[in-house]
Amino acid sequence: MIEVGGALIPVNVAVLAAMGVLVLIVILLLIASGRAARRAAAASTLLSQNMVVLGQNVQHLSTGQAQLQGGLQTVSDTQANAQTQVIQTVEARLAAVQQQMQDRLADNAMRSQRAMAELQERMKETLHGSSKQTTTSLTQLQERLAAIDKAQDNITKLSGDVLSLQDILSNKQTRGAFGEIQLTDIVGKALPRDSYKLQETLSNGKRADCLISLPNPPGPIVIDSKFPLDAYEALRNAKTDYDLKAAVVRFKVDVKKHIRDISEKYIIEGETADGALMFLPSEAVYAELHANFPELVRTGFDARVWIVSPTTCMATLNTMRAILKDARMREQAGAIRTTLKQLHRDVELVVERVDKLNTHFSLARKDLDGIGTAAERAGKRAERLDNFDFEELTADEIAANVVPLKQPDS
Repeated sequence: MIEVGGALIPVNVAVLAAMGVLVLIVILLLIASGRAARRAAAASTLLSQNMVVLGQNVQHLSTGQAQLQGGLQTVSDTQANAQTQVIQTVEARLAAVQQQMQDRLADNAMRSQRAMAELQERMKETLHGSSKQTTTSLTQLQERLAAIDKAQDNITKLSGDVLSLQDILSNKQTRGAFGEIQLTDIVGKALPRDSYKLQETLSNGKRADCLISLPNPPGPIVIDSKFPLDAYEALRNAKTDYDLKAAVVRFKVDVKKHIRDISEKYIIEGETADGALMFLPSEAVYAELHANFPELVRTGFDARVWIVSPTTCMATLNTMRAILKDARMREQAGAIRTTLKQLHRDVELVVERVDKLNTHFSLARKDLDGIGTAAERAGKRAERLDNFDFEELTADEIAANVVPLKQPDS
């Protein structure tokens, strides 16, 4: 029992224990409350300090906002000034570009006029020179054509003189003319007069009955007409075998001697051909030699002496005439080729001058096209400038014309 105020109160042990626990809890709560109060006081102090700091920050923020408003006003003013300067700069550049374009257009117009005047003057000079050269070339061309016509007339006349084969082949000579008369008549009928010489003296002093001037090769060739007819007459008039044998021996000796004399007298190295002709004035003598004395013909071949009769001489002269004709044709052809070459060169000169004139016209056309293109390009640029359609300024140009903004104090 517990005495409370002099009164004894019965106490239960369990109740006491519970009360003790309750008291302990209350104490603990009081202790905790004290601690919480201290912590709250500390937090309140800290909060007060934070509120002071926050107030100071708000004050700073208000000050910064005021500075920011001033900076924005400054930026706005600076931007307005910069835009005004950019507009003024662009207008100044535009005016300068327009003035420059006008100056260039005027300069190009003056240059174009001068170039056109110079071009016209050059074209006049070129046309005058080309016309004069063309007239000279055409005059020379006419002269060359006249020379060709003259050469053609000479060829025609030469053909009529040399190629008169019908006149030559229709020559039925009488067999009563022998020797030189017959040879002269045959050669005169067969060859042009300027192609042979009668009784021509050679360098060794011997006189040739006829010297035919053939070109090298073979060269001038001699025809001898002094055949020993006495031996042939004796052969033909022999009555007995003895006379016949004697005439045959004499005929062989005379013919061999005559062949040797012709070879020694009329074959001169470097002056005449390497052969000569022995003219027989009778076809009968020629037939007799080839029929009964072939060794004499071979002797003539060995000595390079060719035996010919009036008929074979005509054929031989016909061959010589062909050689002469070919040589003279070559001479005339050479002259014609020379004239044709000169004519071809004149035509080439005319073509070259026409090409040069065409080149001058082409250059003039190119200059005119270039002037037209430049004028068209200048017109387009002027039109863009007139429409304010100019190219944008580069970043470097803008930076060079813009005043940098003043940064606000922090």
